[in-house]
Amino acid sequence: MLLKLKEMFNSKFGSIPKFYVRAPGRVNIIGEHIDYCGYSVLPMAVEQDVLIAVEPVKTYALQLANTNPLYPDFSTSANNVQIDKTKPLWHNYFLCGLKGIQEHFGLSNLTGMNCLVDGNIPPSSGLSSSSALVCCAGLVTLTVLGRSLSKVELAEICAKSERYIGTEGGGMDQSISFLAEEGTAKLIEFSPLRATDVKLPSGAVFVIANSCVEMNKAATSHFNIRVMECRLAAKLLAKYKSLQWDKVLRLEEVQAKLGISLEEMLSVTEDALHPEPYNPEEICRCLGISLEELRTQILSPNTQDVLIFKLYQRAKHVYSEAARVLQFKKICEEAPENMVQLLGELMNQSHMSCRDMYECSCPELDQLVDICRKFGAQGSRLTGAGWGGCTVSIVPADRLPSFLANVHKAYYQRSDGSLAPEKQSLFATKPGGGALVLLEA
Repeated sequence: MLLKLKEMFNSKFGSIPKFYVRAPGRVNIIGEHIDYCGYSVLPMAVEQDVLIAVEPVKTYALQLANTNPLYPDFSTSANNVQIDKTKPLWHNYFLCGLKGIQEHFGLSNLTGMNCLVDGNIPPSSGLSSSSALVCCAGLVTLTVLGRSLSKVELAEICAKSERYIGTEGGGMDQSISFLAEEGTAKLIEFSPLRATDVKLPSGAVFVIANSCVEMNKAATSHFNIRVMECRLAAKLLAKYKSLQWDKVLRLEEVQAKLGISLEEMLSVTEDALHPEPYNPEEICRCLGISLEELRTQILSPNTQDVLIFKLYQRAKHVYSEAARVLQFKKICEEAPENMVQLLGELMNQSHMSCRDMYECSCPELDQLVDICRKFGAQGSRLTGAGWGGCTVSIVPADRLPSFLANVHKAYYQRSDGSLAPEKQSLFATKPGGGALVLLEA
């Protein structure tokens, strides 16, 4: 892999790289759309990764190339990094990581570099190819500068800097990319960021299946609307409970301030919010603010024209999903005989909630989940932001060969041959290691 990349680098730049950086993609086993609400999630790194070959140069020129011809070359001055939020082009994710490190150290002058980017994480599949590129670029920049940071600091910087592209994400993807360890999933908790090993059942395998419907988080407003719906739900719940609502941003903060359980938060949600969608005027009446204040002080620029907000459904999903994450971890620790079945049930409940309450599924994902369950998965759910991308299924190890064959036939071998090659689309995975630097021997 490195040798091939080295040769391609040489033919592109006429020199050889000084070092390489890799950062893995991830699959979120359970805990969807709750990291940006302040709740713990349970991902693992996959073996697929982004790999960058790097040569620092004496000028200020930053030259980026990609081994995939679909992604055009890009060059700019390392001192004048502009990120265009209107277009989620591949090189902007690299620039996010670079800018995050640059700003962390307060540097105005950055040395230039030649970088060749390679990767085998399917794009827009919900396996965090974009965050892996941000993390990889952050570690590249740190290495070129000769500085050092802890993995936690790197994860926090990269989580913050990915927002330069306009996605209001929560930090799970960057955290697992740096904090992952081979052989174990991680419970990732926020504020402060920390990761705990979660030992997955030995008798089961996690299988990723790509729906082949692409979804680019930064290119659509779905994702940021959900972030805002959760923010507004948190404010209305806080107001209902006579808390200082204007300071509240996340649903987890409401629970923490009230000091009650997730189950109790679900009943507060029942009391405080109604299932019918809210319009901006009603939200303003509830909070006692003007439409102008709502638009400029609470909503993000790309959600200011949204006319309906489903606050009840989003809050119900977040509080129930946060509880499922903790139950999942507890079952893994206690390891009862029927643990694979119990974990599968939690994954199935998670998918139902994503589909019905959070509305982040799509017909193809629902169909793929049904096929996976039909052919032996104990549980199956969408993973990643949703609206396309992948499913993750828990499959008893002895059923794996027949599962793969049957799912391949039922979903991928369509008569119209419209779906991508199966190699990228359906595979068993085990927890991989985190980001690292490899020096050229």
